[in-house]
Amino acid sequence: MDAKSTLLPNLIINAFFIVVCLLIACPFVLVISISLTSEDSLRQLGYQFIPSEWSFEAYRIVFEKPEQMLRSYGVTILVTVVGTAVSLFLTALMAYPISRTDFRYNRPITFYVFFTMLFNGGLIPFYILMTQYLHLKNTLAALIIPAVMSPFNIMIMKGFLDKISKEIVESAKMDGAKEFRIFLQIILPLSTPALATLGLFIAFAYWNEWYYAMLFTDSDKFTPTLQLLLVRIIQQAEFLANSPMAQVADKLRFAEFPTLSVRMAMAIVAGGPMLIVFPFFQKYFIKGITVGSLKG
Repeated sequence: MDAKSTLLPNLIINAFFIVVCLLIACPFVLVISISLTSEDSLRQLGYQFIPSEWSFEAYRIVFEKPEQMLRSYGVTILVTVVGTAVSLFLTALMAYPISRTDFRYNRPITFYVFFTMLFNGGLIPFYILMTQYLHLKNTLAALIIPAVMSPFNIMIMKGFLDKISKEIVESAKMDGAKEFRIFLQIILPLSTPALATLGLFIAFAYWNEWYYAMLFTDSDKFTPTLQLLLVRIIQQAEFLANSPMAQVADKLRFAEFPTLSVRMAMAIVAGGPMLIVFPFFQKYFIKGITVGSLKG
């Protein structure tokens, strides 16, 4: 086919994807616009892509105590980095043996992992375990351990490792390599696309986590994570504005609290770093989500 015959189809395809990209970007642009709009304008005119009345009040409230915000950023970054690294290693370590057909107990262990996706012990036993037996309350481990092993991630990793040629492992064994060395020096490097894909999902989960922080940390003794801090800002403002027990000065201060714009400003503050990180993993992410459709 010549260039002229393919010009129109290419234009249609490119136009279609341009429209799709614009539709995907519109909500994010709207969130930024709302965060920069005054509360009065939002209540009177609703959401607009171009603010009729610009205001940085929402960001002023979010960064009213910058030292607290920086500490929460530090805690969240530390939990995300450590949790993602540990989770990836343990997930691969668990998925590797059950992906080996020559491992005697691969089927029973695979069923055990899958079974935990369907049933769990419940919230109360989990809380008692973490606080009374493991004594992890008000520790960073309480924010990392609950999400460090996901059965879903293990099954995804197993599916990827199933496609690695078994001849590679047999060849390494013939050269005298032990199992752990094979895992570290052969399996993990070959699993880079899957690790990058799962690592991105795990990092998102740790970054956006606030529920475990609310359960296992005390606001007076432990620096909250970024997400929990933002939730508490909203809750405190709404309580002081609406509670009959609040002092008059606090009620007057928070009566006109810009709830709508602050929520969007918090979304930008909380999600911004992840938007910066994602492009660096994009090539691995695309390969990781498509490799499952290829036959090795």
